[in-house]
Amino acid sequence: MNTQSKSDAYASAGVDITAGYKSVELMKKHIARTKLTSGAADIGGFGGLFPLALNGMTEPVLVSGTDGVGTKLKLAFLMDKHDTVGIDCVAMCVNDVICCGAKPLFFLDYIACGKNFPEKIEQIVAGVCEGCVQAGCELVGGETAEMPGFYPEDEYDLAGFSVGVVDRKNIIDNKTMRPGDVMIALPSSGVHSNGFSLVRKVFDVEHADLTAPLAELGGKSLGETLLTPTKIYVKPMLALLSRVNVKGISHITGGGFYENIPRSIPDGLGVTIQMRDVRVLPVFDLIQQRGGIDTRDMFNTFNMGVGMCVVVASEDADRALTILKENGEDAYILGEIKEAKEKVTLC
Repeated sequence: MNTQSKSDAYASAGVDITAGYKSVELMKKHIARTKLTSGAADIGGFGGLFPLALNGMTEPVLVSGTDGVGTKLKLAFLMDKHDTVGIDCVAMCVNDVICCGAKPLFFLDYIACGKNFPEKIEQIVAGVCEGCVQAGCELVGGETAEMPGFYPEDEYDLAGFSVGVVDRKNIIDNKTMRPGDVMIALPSSGVHSNGFSLVRKVFDVEHADLTAPLAELGGKSLGETLLTPTKIYVKPMLALLSRVNVKGISHITGGGFYENIPRSIPDGLGVTIQMRDVRVLPVFDLIQQRGGIDTRDMFNTFNMGVGMCVVVASEDADRALTILKENGEDAYILGEIKEAKEKVTLC
């Protein structure tokens, strides 16, 4: 830890640089969990290093993704629980990268806060590291910016950036998608990290009892349910991609079914989904009931219990389901690809 650098003038403006050094020291043991390679520099330098092994690839392509946690962070502030939002941050990036068929390699985070409380920063980064472990990627660096007067003292923002790699011939595109192909759903763990501006309005979370058990949520509290971290699909998807020809992948984030599924389906085709086949989680029923939200808006805002969708040939469907279930995913058939003008038909 740096013991020479100290500025009383900067501290008088609200920035404690020594707290930043302490934060780095506290997070190092968590970052060590993510190490996959040798030769990378320790955290605290000017750049994150990652040795790139491209054995077996004929035309490697780097794939990048960046995102934040959004206003779900307000729940973390209210609950004073900061060790899971880092998982959300990683998930929102690596789940996008895997949609191209790329294996995430490394991750960097950015934390901006009103005041650097080292123990709180440690909790946030511990969550980031857990997300990296789940995704099989390495945390190679990041930035913590103390910004008094810009953020309230007890609040922060969190964003991240991930890079993956895929051989060009293995990039997922939708050129081979045909009528008769099937769409498979991978269940979500909850609301994930999207739609929280509406969630916060529906439940008036700033004034709600977030700790009381609710029968509608199986005895879990509203706060616990809403803070459930986003599921990371990287490892089961890599297992699937290694054994089955996947024709399209959609990460169901903000915009729900109607915005995300069309991104993986070519023009002239669409998926027909029977609404009764969607395994809607109880939290979405509660949101719809409390908010008086119509069904189309629900499916155009939330994941509704489906975190990721993959399209495969009908003859590969059983094999794909078996592989996903072997890797911890209770996947199921969601719909069928047909010739259509609309890319998503819910009926």
